[in-house]
Amino acid sequence: MKRIIRRPGVQKVLGRILSAYLRLMLRTIRWRHENLECLQPSWDGPAGAIGFLWHGRIPLCLAVAPQWWKRRTKILVSPSVDGEFIAQALAYSNLPSIRASTAKKGDAAKARAVVAAFREALTWVNEGGGLVITPDGPRGPNERIAPGGLQIAKRTGAPVFLMGIAAAPSIRLNSWDRAMLAAPFGKGSVVWEGPLYVPADADDAAIDQLIEDWSARLSAATRRAERLVGLSGD
Repeated sequence: MKRIIRRPGVQKVLGRILSAYLRLMLRTIRWRHENLECLQPSWDGPAGAIGFLWHGRIPLCLAVAPQWWKRRTKILVSPSVDGEFIAQALAYSNLPSIRASTAKKGDAAKARAVVAAFREALTWVNEGGGLVITPDGPRGPNERIAPGGLQIAKRTGAPVFLMGIAAAPSIRLNSWDRAMLAAPFGKGSVVWEGPLYVPADADDAAIDQLIEDWSARLSAATRRAERLVGLSGD
């Protein structure tokens, strides 16, 4: 099955299908944004900005695209098989990708690719671009931030905005990230929080504490978004 999915033609078809779904969710769901005013005043400045949303909410991610489209924005996407058609779908939606992931110990080639993508992300944000990250992807654990996104925030000094997203009616897939798939013409909610910053002098212990704090806050924003559309959350 994976061999079939890896074929360029199949990837292109899957990307087109996902792109159509993403746009359908944006256009037909009645989206409500809570605390959107937190974007000001840093949003309109020349500095870059970073957004975090959980990996399981990628199917609903265009809910925040109108805000990010106002900036030059890229998405950090895994170079995995699944990541390829996700990257293609987002590119069709005017959100190009930077392909980055974590490297397994001993995989020198992948480690070099990770470093190159990290540098690209730093340059992009330092030059004023927006960067959206699913900080628990691509392998999880679900709803726990990995340190990479915080390191980008630390080195750029850019503000980070947390984005909790939900829609109803919807179903949750039996995947590691409990991906949420919504039906069209329902209601949706985005709960924003920020701006948050990683101090330039933050050491490993401080980063670990921020991981705990920000993971809890992003999950809380996501649960709040679920309640706003009538879901009980989990």
